[in-house]
Amino acid sequence: MKLTHSCIITENIKALTDFYEKVLEIKPEIYGEDYAEFPTDAGTLSLFSFKAHEELAPGSSKPGINGCLELEFQVEDVDQEFARLKPMDVKWVKHPTTQAWGNRSIYFRDPDGNLINFYTRTR
Repeated sequence: MKLTHSCIITENIKALTDFYEKVLEIKPEIYGEDYAEFPTDAGTLSLFSFKAHEELAPGSSKPGINGCLELEFQVEDVDQEFARLKPMDVKWVKHPTTQAWGNRSIYFRDPDGNLINFYTRTR
């Protein structure tokens, strides 16, 4: 088995697509007005409009309320990423910190409130 996609269902696909394009520095693959993909080395982050998802699976999702999901991206230098993202309108959760297990991380939220961790391994 192989996990291929992590999908965020959103009520504002344009805002989320714009946000992730800037934050990840990856050009999205756009499939109409309701779906976008950001391919990474480990899998694809996909964004799907709530309206379109609701047509496929009515009542199966509630966008913008997940407080338990965290997207983690390993980056070359977390301090450089922090400096790059700092001027953006990012909702910071935690500034650069070295964790007890050795990762140096920054935590922030996307426009829907999803938690994102950029980290660099220090060990």
